[in-house]
Amino acid sequence: MGGGGGGGDGEPEFQVAPMIDVLLVLLIFFMSITSAQVLKIDKNIKLPLALHGEKRDDKAKAALINIAWNSATSSPTFKLDDNLIDGTDTESPTINNINIVEILKQRRGTDKEAAKFRMLIRADKAVHAKFLLKPLKWGAEAGIDNIAFSGVNNELD
Repeated sequence: MGGGGGGGDGEPEFQVAPMIDVLLVLLIFFMSITSAQVLKIDKNIKLPLALHGEKRDDKAKAALINIAWNSATSSPTFKLDDNLIDGTDTESPTINNINIVEILKQRRGTDKEAAKFRMLIRADKAVHAKFLLKPLKWGAEAGIDNIAFSGVNNELD
């Protein structure tokens, strides 16, 4: 008669296919809940100490500006998410020949969406304050009024 899942000596066989199905479902689940914002953070940036900073828990749409410091050239490198911003020393910096202000305006969206949009600036602690004026100017020109700076609340280095 019918019977399944066993050898001739009465030991059950281990079913691999259902285990692989469960593992694939778990993998897809964890990949889908991983925030895209985490993937855009530059790990080389050493954030400044902000002892009295407050963690932002809201899930607002954001434009992430990373500012890394190149100590060899004594100059900053600006990125929007993970895209290098060219011509930051000019009046109209660009990404792929598109003005950064226009990109920020487009991301900000309509007036209704703009209330939930913010610009997050992550600057290396070696970056001079005068270089922070550039992304602040870009945000102001794009009409972004919710701007936050990222920092750490303890020194781990």
